[in-house]
Amino acid sequence: IILDSELAVQLMPYEPDLEGIDDPKERARRKDKLRAQVLDEMIAEQLIIEAAAAARLEEISSKEVDQIIADTKSDNKLDDATFQQALAAQGVTLAQYRQNVKRQLTRVRAMKMLVAPKVNVADEEVRAQYDQMVRRSDAVSQVRLAHIQLTLPERPTDAEVAAARAKAGAIVTRVRGGEEFGKLAAEFSDDANTKTSGGELGWIERGTLDPAWEQVVFGMEPKEVRGPVAGPRGLEVFYVTETKRTEMKPFEKMKDQIKGELQQRNMQKQTTTWIDELRRKAYVEVKL
Repeated sequence: IILDSELAVQLMPYEPDLEGIDDPKERARRKDKLRAQVLDEMIAEQLIIEAAAAARLEEISSKEVDQIIADTKSDNKLDDATFQQALAAQGVTLAQYRQNVKRQLTRVRAMKMLVAPKVNVADEEVRAQYDQMVRRSDAVSQVRLAHIQLTLPERPTDAEVAAARAKAGAIVTRVRGGEEFGKLAAEFSDDANTKTSGGELGWIERGTLDPAWEQVVFGMEPKEVRGPVAGPRGLEVFYVTETKRTEMKPFEKMKDQIKGELQQRNMQKQTTTWIDELRRKAYVEVKL
């Protein structure tokens, strides 16, 4: 049995965030959703506790619980009095907290003894993951970018657009002919913030530009110019000074880390499968 009062205790840490939602209907909707999620987690935990008991796993000792509490107080620089005050502020007694710690440790032990043995990562999987990471690292991750902005009115005429395009085309031709992009930016760019610094925008990472721009810019090589490209203020001419690619360490230095990450990922999948199996075998009735 999971009591409504136990669920209320688990929901208490979320109350301040819920109270910050002004709309009563949205607050109620979020609370109902959170209530269902937390209850679902509590049911899963109870099934794991019962599975641990059925498997006759060694019970968590008081000494182990004491150590976790001591570590928590030490990490947060709390003495006994302030620790109990912190618990009280969350509506939790020391006895309830000890029981929660014991359940969490039981869950960890159950995962280690009942789930982890089912998780295996072959050397071939590690190598395949590394090869995939190498392929990804070949893509440009950052570009050092400069631009020349040719501003257009909010509703430009066809003639104004054509003139700006011709101007941008001429700039591109001059850069490709060997003229310095920075000097042309100082002469032609309408961006007052960058024209005096050669149109310099600095290092740009993937995911920080408009998708249409990113497709253009991250397909460019160093010292390459492209344009015109449509922008919110008119037309753009882009120039890439340098590019950076993700550097990969040799396989021998990465394999242990990759194997650990694959094991963790597989552990999560196996845990979900295991809990689903426990649910199918159990009878669960929610009366809220």
